[in-house]
Amino acid sequence: MTYDELYAQIKKKGSFLCVGLDTDLEKVPACVKERNVTMSDAEAIFLFNKDIIDATAPYTVAYKINTAFYEAAGWEGVMQMERTVIYLRDTYPDIFIIADAKRGDIGNTAKQYAKAFFQRMDSDAVTLSPYMGGDAILPFLSYKDKWVILLALTSNVTAVDFETMPTVEQSVYQYEPQVQVPLYERVIRKASQWGSKENIMFVVGATRPEQLARIRQICPDNFFLVPGVGAQGGTVEEVARAGMNSSCGLLVNSSRGIIYADSTEKFAETAALKAEEMACEMRRFLE
Repeated sequence: MTYDELYAQIKKKGSFLCVGLDTDLEKVPACVKERNVTMSDAEAIFLFNKDIIDATAPYTVAYKINTAFYEAAGWEGVMQMERTVIYLRDTYPDIFIIADAKRGDIGNTAKQYAKAFFQRMDSDAVTLSPYMGGDAILPFLSYKDKWVILLALTSNVTAVDFETMPTVEQSVYQYEPQVQVPLYERVIRKASQWGSKENIMFVVGATRPEQLARIRQICPDNFFLVPGVGAQGGTVEEVARAGMNSSCGLLVNSSRGIIYADSTEKFAETAALKAEEMACEMRRFLE
């Protein structure tokens, strides 16, 4: 999916919502498993995802599949992840699919990761760690109309251990003193040289709106994947005011607040209501 196609979907739906499919077998409602007592536990993952997708698709432009939850269920879980992607491609072909894998390696390993997520899984984007530099990212950027989403400034509390660490940067003018910039800013500036707004996004947490505004100044055109709204304390309004650009430039993710909002037989209906609420709030800023 291209930059313009993604923005077209945002305008069409009046939403920049991304629903996180962090499907934990222990949290799948009992009613899903009771539909067919002969199916395996892992098959309940796909059935739950299907109901959530069908309920929330009218309000959603992207789904983020957290691969850890599927890998934890073994090979059967990985199969259900692939079934989920196939269902999205067949039923909702205009939806943007993110593989939330947070990989980061070099050489042939990076090439195989890229092949796994872009060819085998057929996702539109994959989350990556830029810690090992361009060697870990460039193999992914060789795929046309595919995206890398680089960890920049995340919403977790201990992100300060490294991401906001001050680093010394020499001014371009020798007579000017050195300046200190946070590590995440240097990562973003360097990573922006590897690709363009057409194939690089950044993960920027919703819990740090001041830094989000600063990052928007650094890269005015790139899309941001923004976690941390809802359960972690961030708000759509803060994110929109700090990070929106002329092409929206935002994919705001919500996982637990939507897919686990209800554990009864009405779980899908409740998920739809939660997604609609967020989309309505987003529409105000798009207008």
